[in-house]
Amino acid sequence: MTRSGSTKAVDASHGLNRLTIARAFLESAQNQVAIAQSGTLGNPIAATIVNAAIAYTDALTATFGNKINQQDHSAMVKTLRQVMGNRLPKAQETKLGRILGNKDLAQYGGRFMLLSDAQSLLIQLEEYAAWAESEMARA
Repeated sequence: MTRSGSTKAVDASHGLNRLTIARAFLESAQNQVAIAQSGTLGNPIAATIVNAAIAYTDALTATFGNKINQQDHSAMVKTLRQVMGNRLPKAQETKLGRILGNKDLAQYGGRFMLLSDAQSLLIQLEEYAAWAESEMARA
């Protein structure tokens, strides 16, 4: 498989693997929220949510475009739009952008995220995941 810019060519089977991984990240984030107690930091949960969104997006771009983003996660939304075209609703594009916009803060930042921040991101992820699952079902 070749690499062009921030994307890397992959075969469609990569999409199914990434979908399985995305589901596992989603389940992990849901479990983390379910067992969280008052005062729990949101950063680790948000990091898992970001990873789930990346994996769902990889599943879509691999399945429908035979490519994934590598390292440049800020370009993921653009790649998804290129691959999905009008099948990507603006609302889902916005949700993905919001989730990915928290990557640096959740994983590398020095500011604490609240549990409520992670819970809000989880709701957005669940909506994005439902859309991604419906798209993957038509593959």
